Amino acid sequence: MTAPLASVDLPAPVLTASGCAAAGRELDPFLDLTELGAVVTKSIMLEPRSGRATPRMAETPSGMLNSIGLQGPGVASFLAHDLPWLRERGARAVVSVAGGSVDEYAALAERVGGEEGVTALEVNISCPNVESRGQVFACDPAAAASVLSAVRRRTPARVPVLAKLSPDVTDIVEVARACVDAGADGLSMINTLLGMVIDTDTLRPALAGVTGGLSGPAVRPVAVRCVWQVRAALPDVPILGMGGVRTGLDALQLVLAGADAVSVGTATFNDPSAPLRVQRELRQALAERGFARFTDAVGAAHHQLPRRRAEGVPA
Repeated sequence: MTAPLASVDLPAPVLTASGCAAAGRELDPFLDLTELGAVVTKSIMLEPRSGRATPRMAETPSGMLNSIGLQGPGVASFLAHDLPWLRERGARAVVSVAGGSVDEYAALAERVGGEEGVTALEVNISCPNVESRGQVFACDPAAAASVLSAVRRRTPARVPVLAKLSPDVTDIVEVARACVDAGADGLSMINTLLGMVIDTDTLRPALAGVTGGLSGPAVRPVAVRCVWQVRAALPDVPILGMGGVRTGLDALQLVLAGADAVSVGTATFNDPSAPLRVQRELRQALAERGFARFTDAVGAAHHQLPRRRAEGVPA
């Protein structure tokens, strides 16, 4: 099940999702990271960052709300410890980078993009867990384009640059197009949705940061919709799809909508082996439906649409 994504050929179509397993060490006891398409790291920032105040996790009926706030040790620690470890393990690394300014993103691209073992950069312009929503570049097409243009210029041409988009926008296609026009080689979608939980005992917001990012099964239909819309508008742009994937059939929905590969995130919290399990289930689901190759299924739901319309089935 090889999966071409931008200019790289991944040996498998399932990846981890950024923010759910740091740089892969936590999952290593439970699965062989080399069997995955790649490990997508937690977003790296230039300097160490403590993140938002606690509590910063809350359960919801069908997902999880978090307001971690891009906590991390900074790029120097990542380059000294995490990236070498991934190389030694033989795992492919898609490195997620995040910043508070265009210059910070550019500096990260320059420091990380040329490092040995970096398969691609995922540019997180859409994290909702920052104190200032003004930092969410993905909510403005021009701001998103500025970041992607700067990152693309500072990243070696052999390393694909993926823009990670937010579903919390009026028109995700407009933002996607702006990123691609600015030099993005592909798109990651979706990041979490901005949400909120109120504790009915304390009568206060459950998270210290008040709002957080919603992930898990609740967001999957939103992710499928976003991938579908962007695939229809930009059919040649590579897409890494994610959002609430727990099973192979969940992953298949994203693939049929147009994702060239799929990331598994929140599911790893209660099943650390979920990425490989999902990959096995996806392989079986494709075989049962007569797909000879994984790539034959990418965007296949779009191909079915004219026939269904002809049969009188509403679009």
